[in-house]
Amino acid sequence: MKIARWSFLIAGIWGVFVLTPLYFLEKKTGIDHPPAITHPEYYYGFVGVALAWQVLFLVIARDPQRFRPAMLAAMIEKFSFVISTYVLYALGRVDSTMVAAASADLVLGILFVISFFKTGQQAKAAEAF
Repeated sequence: MKIARWSFLIAGIWGVFVLTPLYFLEKKTGIDHPPAITHPEYYYGFVGVALAWQVLFLVIARDPQRFRPAMLAAMIEKFSFVISTYVLYALGRVDSTMVAAASADLVLGILFVISFFKTGQQAKAAEAF
């Protein structure tokens, strides 16, 4: 269960650390990655939803066995970003900095998969006794 605790704890802390500053970087994001943001509700909505996921990761880290079913949704959260970013990169629609961010999420997603299976094995072992 250690790998699940650590994987979700690191993902949650890292996500809060990376996402929170985005609340203050709307204009800079539009300058660094034109065009300017024309629908701020999507931008701030994305940041809010993404931060909510980080909170869920921290909750899972507290008790991975109890929240094991939520790990499935967490995997979808990670892999949907990874796959879409890699496809967009292949189409020339995002730059390599986004691929780097997606690659970090790929590592976390793989750790989430490992955590899911490890916690399942531990539950079966506990039932045997």
